[in-house]
Amino acid sequence: MKIKVNDQVVILTGKDKGKTGRVMKTLRKKDRVVVEGINMIKKHQKPNNANENGGIIEMEGSIHVSNVKKIENDTKTKKDTKKAKKD
Repeated sequence: MKIKVNDQVVILTGKDKGKTGRVMKTLRKKDRVVVEGINMIKKHQKPNNANENGGIIEMEGSIHVSNVKKIENDTKTKKDTKKAKKD
């Protein structure tokens, strides 16, 4: 897997197609990544010491690594660059 934590990525497919975000976590054995603010899911949580009231919590779900693409920023032009395809 070439994508690492803190890389900027763009989402290629799914409900969040076209959005960009930072990789928070990589799950190498499952070939999945967790991207900040993307694929938000709702989780029902029982009350515990950290969360006394419990309830419904929104958190990021994982996305398969084939559905994201790493973005490299060009510092001179302030635009995203793509690697040229070799024919």
